[in-house]
Parts: sequence; C-alpha cells; structure tokens
Amino acid sequence: MNNHPKEKNVLLNSQNEQSKTEITDTTDYSEISNDDFINGIFGELTLERPITVSFKGNPATVKNSAWFGQAYIKGKTTLPSDANNYVSFAIFTPDSEGQYRRKKAQFAALYAVMLDDVGVKVAAERVTLAPSWIIETSSGNHQYGYILAEPLCSANDATILLDSIIAAGLCDPGANGACARIGRLPVAVNGKYDFKCRLVQWKPELRYTVQQIVDGLQIELKDKASRSPKKRGRAEPEDQDDVHTPRSDKNPVITALLERGLYKQPLGDGKHDITCPWVSEHTAQVDGGTAYWEPSETYPIGGFKCQHGHCADRRVSKLHEFLNISKAEAKHLPTIRIQPGEINRIVDIAESELAKTLRHYQRGGIIVTISTDPATRATTVKMLTMPSLTRVLAGLAIWHRFDKREMDWLTCDPPERHIKILHDAMQYPHLPILNGIARQPYLRPDGSLVTLSGYDAKTGMFGVFDPRQYNVPENPTLAQAQAALSKLTELISEFEFKTPHDEAAALSAILTAVIRPSLRLALMFHVLAAQIASGKSYLCKLITLFATPEKSTPHNFPADDEEMRKLLLAELLTAPAVIEFDNLTTDLMPHNSLCTALTSEHMSGRILGQSKTAEVGTRTLFLSSGNNVEPIRDMTRRVITIRLDPKCEIPATREFNKNPVDEVHKKRGEYIAAALIIVRAWIVSGRPKTDLKSLNSYGDWAELCRHPLVWLGLADPATGVFETMVHDPDREELSAFLEVWERHFSKHSTSVKQIVECCGKPNYEDLKEVVIEIASERDGSINKKRLGWWIKRHSGRVVNGMRLVIDDSLKTNSVRWKIEKIKTESVSSFLSVLNPSLREFSTTEKINDTEVFCN
Repeated sequence: MNNHPKEKNVLLNSQNEQSKTEITDTTDYSEISNDDFINGIFGELTLERPITVSFKGNPATVKNSAWFGQAYIKGKTTLPSDANNYVSFAIFTPDSEGQYRRKKAQFAALYAVMLDDVGVKVAAERVTLAPSWIIETSSGNHQYGYILAEPLCSANDATILLDSIIAAGLCDPGANGACARIGRLPVAVNGKYDFKCRLVQWKPELRYTVQQIVDGLQIELKDKASRSPKKRGRAEPEDQDDVHTPRSDKNPVITALLERGLYKQPLGDGKHDITCPWVSEHTAQVDGGTAYWEPSETYPIGGFKCQHGHCADRRVSKLHEFLNISKAEAKHLPTIRIQPGEINRIVDIAESELAKTLRHYQRGGIIVTISTDPATRATTVKMLTMPSLTRVLAGLAIWHRFDKREMDWLTCDPPERHIKILHDAMQYPHLPILNGIARQPYLRPDGSLVTLSGYDAKTGMFGVFDPRQYNVPENPTLAQAQAALSKLTELISEFEFKTPHDEAAALSAILTAVIRPSLRLALMFHVLAAQIASGKSYLCKLITLFATPEKSTPHNFPADDEEMRKLLLAELLTAPAVIEFDNLTTDLMPHNSLCTALTSEHMSGRILGQSKTAEVGTRTLFLSSGNNVEPIRDMTRRVITIRLDPKCEIPATREFNKNPVDEVHKKRGEYIAAALIIVRAWIVSGRPKTDLKSLNSYGDWAELCRHPLVWLGLADPATGVFETMVHDPDREELSAFLEVWERHFSKHSTSVKQIVECCGKPNYEDLKEVVIEIASERDGSINKKRLGWWIKRHSGRVVNGMRLVIDDSLKTNSVRWKIEKIKTESVSSFLSVLNPSLREFSTTEKINDTEVFCN
C-alpha cells in the first residue's frame, strides 16, 4: 500500500478554471490505452489488485457469470476493444486460495470514486468539481471520475463516502456493495447501444481529499457528525415533542445572512442573491455574482456559488462554517423520532410533512406527485411507489432511532414498516386532493377564471401554464365574442364539413378541449369520413392542441372491456389532457368502462402495481376517428360525431393554403384566449339560452360548450348526437324485429320457442330473415338462447312507438313476450326542432294514427 506515487494534490484555484464542468476539452485522448488509464489511477501495484470485467454483448441480457472478474495484471490482462470493459476503483487482496473477488472482506483500499449518467440522469451543471477523467459511455451520457489524493484503506470510510455520493443522486446504487463498484474503461464498447466509449477528459494530476470531494460536490457525508447530540436521559424542555420537532419558520442560513447584512434578494426557485462573505478578497472588491440556494432533493444541505476566482474552491460547507451553522441546522428540516408505540403518530406526521411541500397530493386514494419529463416537457401525474415514497420522506425530515449500544439518537432512513402503512392507507387527512392538471387558464364552478398557475385549493386543479400568454378580458363583450368566434372559424375554414352542425361540433370540441378541466362531464368527439385522407387525424391533432401544448399519443381502440378498463385506469391516473383512439376499424363499441368514464366523474379499479383499489377522475377530453364507423348502442348518446366530406374522389390530392396546427403552435395563447372569451362573454351576458333538446348527464357541458355557440348564431353542435341515436344500427335492427312481430303476433303473447318454430313455416320468411340476422349459427340454424338474451336486453326500449314487454297476465312456465304501444314524438318533428334542414333525413311513420319516435 506504500507504493502509490506521491503526486502533488492539485486544488481548484484561480489558475485552475475547471470549476465549470461543461465538457469543453478538445484534446485527443485516443492514444490513452486501458493500461495507461488503470496505471494513472493506481500506479504500480504488487499483491493487492483492482478487478477487471470484460465480455461482449448487451450488459442487460448477459448471464450473471459474465460479470465475474479477474485481477488486473499490467500487460497480461486481455481487454478487447470490442468488448464491454470495466475496472473496480478499489484494490482487493487474494483469499487463501489466491483468488481475487470484489467482496468487502477482501477490500484493501479505494483509489477513486465515480459519478454515473452525467448528462442524462444527472445534470452537468450539478457537478461542481472538476473531474480527473470523463468517459462518454453512450450518446450524451458520461461517467465522471475523481482520483483520491490518498487511498481510503477503511472499508467503512469508503462505504460512507460512496453511499453519500449515491444519496446525493450523483450515482445509481448498483447491484453490489459500495466498495465493489466498477466503472467503464475508455477503450471499450457499450454493448447495450453498440456505442464506442470515448475518453473525453484525462487529467490524473487532479487528485482530491475526501473533504475536498464532499465540499466540491456539495454533498453530505453520512458519518457520525449527522447524529443528534442528545443523549438518553438528558433533560428536555417540557414542551418538547418526543416524536416530532417541527422545522423552524425561517431558514437559519438566510437568517444569519440577514443578521450580517449579506442578504440581497430572492431569485426564485429557492435561490438567493447574496454578498460573498469573502468579498474583500475579490479583485477590486466587486460585490456580485454570488448565490445561495436552499436545501432540496438535489442539494441536501443547500448550495453556494461565487463566480470570482478567489472563491472557486469555496462550497456551501465553507459558508456554513463562516456563519457558524451546523449541517443539521443547514438542512432546515423537521426531526422525526422512531418511538415504540407511536406508529400512528409517526405516519400521520410523515403525511403532514409530505403535504407541506405542495408537490405531493392524493388522487383516487393513491399518493401522487406532479412530474415534468425533462426531455419532452410533458407534465403528468405520477404515483409514488414504496421506494420513491421512501426517498421523498428521507429528504423531508431527519429521521432518528435510538441506539442502545451508543446510548444515542442516530440518524436513520425512514423505516419500511412506517412507509408501507402510509403508502397503503385507505385515506389521507392531510394531503390535498388533486383533481387534475390544467394546461391553460380554467373556470371555477361559479364561472370565474383561474389565471394563476400552481395548485388551486377550491378546484383541486394544478395549473401548469404561463399566465402571461393568455389575454382574456375580465368582462368580454358580445362583439369580442363574435371576433373570437371568427378567429376560430377561420382556423378550421379549409376542413370540408358535411353540414353546418358538423362545423359547429368541431368548434364545440375546441371549447371543450380548452375548458375540459372545469367540466364534471363532457361528451366524446368522433371525427368521421367516408374515405382516407379526409383530415380526420389532423382535425383531432388540432383539437388536442387546444387541450395541451404537449404531443398526444393516440391508442388503438381496445377489443374488449377488460382491456379498455386497464387502459383507462392507467391513463386517467396520470391526468392526461386527451385520450384519443385513432383510425378505428370497427364501430365505437359501448364498453362498460368507457361508458362509465363518459358519464361519471370517477371510475375505480385496481391499478397495476398497487395493492389497493384506486378511484381516478375522468376530466379528460376523449377523441376518436375512423372511416365510416360510428358510435352504436349506449355510445350514441355519449358521442358527438363530426362528419367530414371532401366531395372528391381522391382527398389526398387536395391543396391547402393554411396550416392550422402550426398556427396554433405559434400563437397558442391567442387561440386559447379566443375560446375562453366566447365562454366568458356568454357567462357575463347572463347565460342566455335557446330552447334546445336536453342531453341527460351533460348539462354543464351544454352550458359552456353548446349554448354559447348557438347564442352566437351557429347550428346546434349536439345535433349529431340525436342523428346518431335515430340511425343507430342496433335501433334499426330492433325496429325491423318489432315490425315483423307486429305483423305476425300483434294480438298474441309469444315465447322464444314459438318464434323459432314459426321461422320454419311458410309465410314467415320475413320473420326468419330478421331472426337469422340476430341469432344465427354458422350452419344457418337459429340459436334460441342467444335470441332470448337479445330480446331480454332490448326489452322496454321504445322504437316507432312500440316496445317488447313480458306478458304478466299469463300463468305459464315459459316467458311470453308481447308488443306494447307508446305514444311519442315523431322522428321528423324531433329533428326539425334541432335543425329544420334535417327534415329530409327522416320519415314520419304512423301506427294506429299515432306518430312515433324512438325515445
């Protein structure tokens, strides 16, 4: 252990400007071999040796045996350039049989530490200490290494240092113990991505003490200094809670800065502009370019940065030392003690601390957080798993357990038992309820507009938008609403809508997309055309853009209800702005779970990976599209169909002058504001209404997305719903069945068996044709059981003034059915109320001089 070269420790000072960790070195290090690299870290070795691992293929799929290593011997260990090559940063002693293994029992000394996934999982700007080496291990992904000035010979000390780096989020935990960690060598490939590794920086003269690494990376060393100074039996204040010590109201660092006149102003996101305590050492005593930031998950004890060269090596620990503040105080966290018999209180306190962050919520009985993808910038709701909840709570409080051997309260991790009880709780009295995410200003139930981002306690919504992008007058006028409508109408002017009410339906879909977080329920919108390239998917894309600036990923329409339920529960838990089913090849089937999502504020079910049933909100815009496929049966009253008709043989050959999707992308705030002006103008005008046919369950939607458009002179956007109900194939099938029943059995009660028997008799060909359509087998025979279920499922439904009911007057062993006539409104008069131009689509039928219509 005494043969390590005594190289001078090089510190970061004004001469060394590498405190910036961006990768700017353009030196070619391709001549550095793996032997050169290993020798640069370890020097000349004798008995103790590092372990190398080398294999070809994908590291994620190779057998465990591929990871077995061998002791490194310079010039003899084979490390092919086309293999995955790794080396340990510790050296190990051989066992009694002369074998070298990466085991703590054989650990001899730690020579270097490594940060992993810098540039992908760890932001490069987070690394505040110049590394001894940088290796690019995949595109944009790097490993940073730091060589120790003196090797750490204590396995315990080495573990503390490595665990502290892991706890700071600068390296993954790995599958092995901390002392056995390995890193990639520069001459190698990453078999997972078929990527040739590249040595980006190689400066083995940069060597650091443990304290310099701790200070330079601004991490907390997990040693005995983090223990509570209180001993068992020591007198405590009478009002001292034996379980919970709340966090002080003021950050002690900021308080100390204020007292010394060093505090200037807040910079936002927990950062503060301050005067450097060592400003007298700055060139010309320049007072500027110095910041302190409060503790966070990334910086457990806070952070400090001064841009002046004289302070290049000063980190937050130096600031704490100057202000006479301990690490425990600097964390500015509450303390939770694990006391026997206090599990209920401890869990309750943990939930309360979680709620104070305003970053964690309850949604459908599950603890969730608001998460923004750093790559796509998409904001969604993420449920917290047990490990993620443990990590969050570890950063929200200092946890203590009493150690009888030390007779002292020691810092510990949140106990698994307590975390599980909180994670699996049936209710959460402290966590605020999250109803959804709003991507633009939204309406409260009283019609007022919420223009501030963040969490709104009155609605339970979390706004993720920049209020400055949306200019909505407080009391918009009719003239402003008409101008806003013209703006939106012009946007969709090149779409070929079949009728005026289809155009109105598209505009209603835009309004719905904008204010969907404010609506308890909303209909689904289905874009239909007779042929491909008619603009269905493009119109859905445009409507989606009014709901969210983020890209939507359409789904295939599930084949059965179980698949649909799983999809909806998983999607709705994340509070998506839109759920879209693109290019349907079958009619919109009435899956029970989809029907529930469209007519209920919540739906419940078991979430994959959770041990309890969750209840999720349904405040999401549902869209679908397809060629000549429509909603049927129970979906007809839940879906507005928007029909496109290009009126040409090959729609794909049409030319357009506008690109509305790009237009909305560029000026989204303006178009969102236009939609909000229409709704708000209708509200401040006293909510004027036209006599429209009601849509059960969708009163709120009609108030804000239907009446405002009719008020401005457009056709009723809900006309398509009633048209679809009238022309539902299921209804037409039942209509044909009732007609032949009326023709043959109008004066008699009839059983299913008798119907089947009649199908085989002369003069009943029309009955047989209808029944075959309903319940035929492959061989052409009639399935009586299927016919019976079909009749039972359709019993009581009125079509053309008739419905099937059970004849209770007869005392027989078999069920007998009869026709019952009901007086209703005619189809034509009903549709003419919606739109007089629709009379041509319907015919008036009379039965016993009574006009009829399907309810």
